[in-house]
Amino acid sequence: MTDQERIDTLRREIHRHNYNYYVKNEPEISDYDFDMLLKELEELEREHPEFDDPNSPTKRVGSDINTGFEQVEHIYPMLSLANSYSIDDVDAWVQRIEEALAGQKVEIVGEMKFDGTGISLIYEHGRLLRAVTRGDGTRGDDVTDNVRTIRSIPLQLVGQGWPDFFEIRGEIVLPRAAFERLNAERAAAGEAPFANPRNAAAGTLKLLNPAEVSRRGLDAYFYYLLGENLPYSNHFEAMTAVRSWGFKVSDIMTLLHGLGEVDRFITRCDSLRRELPVATDGLVFKVNSFRQQLNLGFTAKSPRWAVAYKFAAEQAATRLRFVSFDIGRLGYITPVANLEPVPLSGTIVKRASLHNDDIMQALDIYQGDMLLVEKGGEIIPKIVGVVEEDRLPGAEKVTFVSHCPACGTRLVRIEGEAAWICPNKYGCEPQIVGRIEHFVGRRMMNIDGIGAETAAALFRHGYVRNVADLYDLTVSQLLTIEGFAEKSALRVLDGIEASKQVPFERTLYALSIPFVGETTAKKIARVVGSVDTLMSMSVEQLQAIEDVGPGTATSIAEFFADPENRSIVERLRAAGVVLSMPQADEAAPKSNILAGKSFVISGVFALHSRDEYKTMIEQNGGKNVGSISSKTNYVLAGENMGPAKLEKARKLGIPIINEEQFLAMLI
Repeated sequence: MTDQERIDTLRREIHRHNYNYYVKNEPEISDYDFDMLLKELEELEREHPEFDDPNSPTKRVGSDINTGFEQVEHIYPMLSLANSYSIDDVDAWVQRIEEALAGQKVEIVGEMKFDGTGISLIYEHGRLLRAVTRGDGTRGDDVTDNVRTIRSIPLQLVGQGWPDFFEIRGEIVLPRAAFERLNAERAAAGEAPFANPRNAAAGTLKLLNPAEVSRRGLDAYFYYLLGENLPYSNHFEAMTAVRSWGFKVSDIMTLLHGLGEVDRFITRCDSLRRELPVATDGLVFKVNSFRQQLNLGFTAKSPRWAVAYKFAAEQAATRLRFVSFDIGRLGYITPVANLEPVPLSGTIVKRASLHNDDIMQALDIYQGDMLLVEKGGEIIPKIVGVVEEDRLPGAEKVTFVSHCPACGTRLVRIEGEAAWICPNKYGCEPQIVGRIEHFVGRRMMNIDGIGAETAAALFRHGYVRNVADLYDLTVSQLLTIEGFAEKSALRVLDGIEASKQVPFERTLYALSIPFVGETTAKKIARVVGSVDTLMSMSVEQLQAIEDVGPGTATSIAEFFADPENRSIVERLRAAGVVLSMPQADEAAPKSNILAGKSFVISGVFALHSRDEYKTMIEQNGGKNVGSISSKTNYVLAGENMGPAKLEKARKLGIPIINEEQFLAMLI
């Protein structure tokens, strides 16, 4: 492979990993492996400037922007930090700083690096004005409503001495206890667990329902203060003040002098982190003096005055007992290493996913091998290697099954993917039971009293072979299942009856259409309005829906082309399940008064909600846009509109209207 081919390959791979990490929140590789890929690309690009590409992943910061939120420009760019993976790397950074600041006394602040999702908060007159995600470093999503639900974040500052207008940056995290509770709930609902607290925190912050965000129990720690004319000369002093205003600042933050103290801080925190209630993935070191930070400046992507140190993941070696193969509700086969129990990061590990055939073969595992187990994100165990010198004589290589372990059907490899599936959708017990579990889950049809064991029992007794059969269940049938009495049977039937009031978007999610998750189901339901419209749409028409790509569109079309699925839909309709959006006539266009006009909505409103104003704009022919540009026609401004946005609108000469003025336009 030539250098140019390697550069192209690395760019494609890194772009894919960026998308998996920042958009899907489903990373496939470790932070270290990703950094090594990026480092290799940076070195090759330095050696070959003739292959320069402005869209190379080395020239940007990954993005977590979600089009479901309004996008806001950061007052100060949110850059990433340079990473280091050894004490020697950190020592080399300290020495570079001391050389660059020759003759000056240098103090370093050591902090814990919490494993969550970055956030920027703006405060004005001591009140929370706006919360914005990191996004692409230049602009992010306005998640103010969700952040207001996090109880550790002050909505009104306490104490005294805070500037009238400032920005503070921190990390939104999900504590370990809340993470375990959330994953237990997801398992009960038949949903895949979050891989680690970081993914769970990022996913929670992007939910469109602040009440659900509040229920999940997010927390936040803060680590940097920004603003004009701050009344502090250094970072440590500023963060001490921040703590007195009501912000959560880690007690581990320490002022350090010289390499010896830095090295001892790393050693102490490496053991201390396991006692913390939240996940961490390293430390951050910053030059304390603001003046020295200013003198050191920035590279294109990161400040020179700060560096991140990544902890090495804790590993343990244990013997493989056997590899089993789990079957999911959509037919995907997942190999799982069943292990001799081993203590790791405070828990006993007995099982670890091998993910798919390609990963399993790359590990080159033999029966009875000693496997290296690592806690990904300090939570989810994963197999990272094999101790080949301990391999048992005559051991056979572990191979992927060719037939479904449950029903014996020959497996099918999905084109272009590493996944094998069992195509026997309507005869494979784990798939059918999995779809029943999913259907009755809390965020789907919310039918109380049917868990994994009951779903399996309903199938084995022949009472439920697909989700529509649930609506034909009787008390007498339920009483034949172990553990059921009349009261619990009636509770299940009451739950089934109540599920007939569940809105269409949740019913759509409950159907287990491949690639249609909760958020996608909501968007599709609001666009199509009814299941009848959805069933009649072509792949091309489906792709026109926001966030529905070719794969999802094809999956939906194939799902409804299947006579069995259409039969299920008709039986659900006959049972009285909701299969259309309510009051469709109210969502219909009302006029073209605002045709050709684009609006940016900002601030807090008294007469109608932000969503109601967006609907009014669309119903009357207008368009909602997320950020102000020269093409914006109006800014609909409520109270507490951000000063940066206000200033930009004024500079561009864009009319700023209030609620009364907007409503008058519709008369």
